[in-house]
Amino acid sequence: MPEEPKPRRSPAGGERQRDADRSRQRILDAALVEFGEHGYSGARISAIARRAGVNQQLISYYFNGKEGLYRALTDRWRTLSGDLNRPDAPLDEVVAAFVHVGQTQRHWGRLLIWQALSGDREEGDEQYHRSMVDDLRRRQNAGEIAPDLDPGYLQLALFGAAIAPTLLARFAEDFTGLPVDSPEFVERYREQLKRLVAHLAKAL
Repeated sequence: MPEEPKPRRSPAGGERQRDADRSRQRILDAALVEFGEHGYSGARISAIARRAGVNQQLISYYFNGKEGLYRALTDRWRTLSGDLNRPDAPLDEVVAAFVHVGQTQRHWGRLLIWQALSGDREEGDEQYHRSMVDDLRRRQNAGEIAPDLDPGYLQLALFGAAIAPTLLARFAEDFTGLPVDSPEFVERYREQLKRLVAHLAKAL
């Protein structure tokens, strides 16, 4: 007699959780590309679902739609930038780390540019940005930054420097003679910014 088919084993709770976590990460990865390329208004949930290999209903289930997905992506960036901006790391290494992420994960830079162009604010944006200035002020009080520099304007300059190759790719290539997506450009730009930041501790 033919053997009866064995009942399929339902995944254990831990497996289901891991599958859910992987699905969420795939959706967030796909959303970063879509929002980075098209901005919030131009991004399409259907395109994100196709890129992630999931159905649109799953995005609604995990993130409650486009707005919730965008907010989750913003939280992901804040977590990543918090990991990069370690209080115990020298400022030149922090800036170099942001440049590296901006060049090797270029959709983050594009997403930030879209946010700036749209003029929209996410909840907590101002507090988050002020905390970045407060960190520079702390470093200044510790002697890492010259006392005659304004932390707010300095933060603006450093932020602009980190995303400049993404925003001004053609100019960067003309100025340096290197494609901005080449490993040589990324390494040279990181090194030059590290040297520039090292001079910030010197009083003018």
